[in-house]
Amino acid sequence: MHRVTLLTGSNDASAREILHLAAQLLAERIGELEAASEIYSSEPWGFSAERGFLNQALLFRSELEPLEVLDVALDVEQRVGRRRDEELREKLSTGEKYASRVVDIDVMFYDDRVIRSERLCVPHPLLHRREFALRPLCEIMGDVCHPVLGIKLKDIDPEREYEI
Repeated sequence: MHRVTLLTGSNDASAREILHLAAQLLAERIGELEAASEIYSSEPWGFSAERGFLNQALLFRSELEPLEVLDVALDVEQRVGRRRDEELREKLSTGEKYASRVVDIDVMFYDDRVIRSERLCVPHPLLHRREFALRPLCEIMGDVCHPVLGIKLKDIDPEREYEI
């Protein structure tokens, strides 16, 4: 069994309900939900938006391989209401790199493996810079070492520059 950690996020008006639904759908398809953080609120990162985000970290036990986990996450995003075409239009109209979204599901960790492919980068390459990801992750796995940085998640400072 593999330990798979996902981060869910939403800045939709129904974000809390969306995160609950996403967690339920992910558990049905990925495996046993071992731990779930509280839901944390944060300001948008890297762009401006009307509403802030809610984020939750989820830790699963799974028999799925990394790309299978990614495919499930992408399918759940779509089932819950994510429309990447609308996000693209928003990014093009604002010139921003990021946009509001109904839901976002990122694969943060897969065991302690380092995966760098066209489709999947694990651990998430910007994790160490994003407090909105670190806070919920530290709640459920703060003593776990980041497999690239070699330090515990709870000791990562998002304001510090790290060599990745």
